[in-house]
Amino acid sequence: MNQNVTLSNRLKIVAEYLPQGAHFADIGSDHAYLPAYVCQRDKTASAIAGEVNQGPLDSAKKTIRFHQLEERIDARLGDGLSVINEGEVKQIVIAGMGGGLITSILENHAPIAKSAERIIAQPNVDARAVRRWFDQNDFILRAEEIVDEQGHIYEVLVADRYTEASSPYSDNELKKGRQLLLGPYLMKEKNAAFIKKWSQEIMNIERIILQMQQAKQINHEKIADFQTELYWMKEELDHEGTNDETR
Repeated sequence: MNQNVTLSNRLKIVAEYLPQGAHFADIGSDHAYLPAYVCQRDKTASAIAGEVNQGPLDSAKKTIRFHQLEERIDARLGDGLSVINEGEVKQIVIAGMGGGLITSILENHAPIAKSAERIIAQPNVDARAVRRWFDQNDFILRAEEIVDEQGHIYEVLVADRYTEASSPYSDNELKKGRQLLLGPYLMKEKNAAFIKKWSQEIMNIERIILQMQQAKQINHEKIADFQTELYWMKEELDHEGTNDETR
């Protein structure tokens, strides 16, 4: 009971974006560590921990019982957002999955997703897909964090639906494409994790382009797309760049 829950740095960042008195759903809850952590520190918070398989659900229930939080955390079995009803929670957390899977979870139960005031996503890869879903579904991206944890780089995206805040994206479609890829807030900060992530990605993309150019059937359109993205990455990391945002 008195033992405090410990979280990874990436999940601590997620917790920081949950308001006082949060009533949230944690989808794919990983032993219900995040709900337990939040509820230990905020006696007015409550949560639903969702798991798609029985084994992880049992682990979540064990954590909840151990910390005597049964009155404030409800562990439920189900696929994605099916574990909650429309309007039942104010915040939704989906962490530790690929961006494509996160967007599928949101899209498969879009009315439920859109009934939340805030969605916090922590995609392991392809954060662009999540940013795009937010943008196309009337969620305004309010904050982003990027963290290097034990050699892995994670991004945390925070978006609000019921807000009068303006979009962080440019009206210029090409500039917006760059922002969706790299993150409009992360581009401004350019911390060490950001630089590391995109330096590695530059090497990956250069290798992919070289392999595609050596193929028997060359996909020139795809290569051009990669080259554009490569240009964006290099320019953002080049402090002496031309700041030509139109490419």
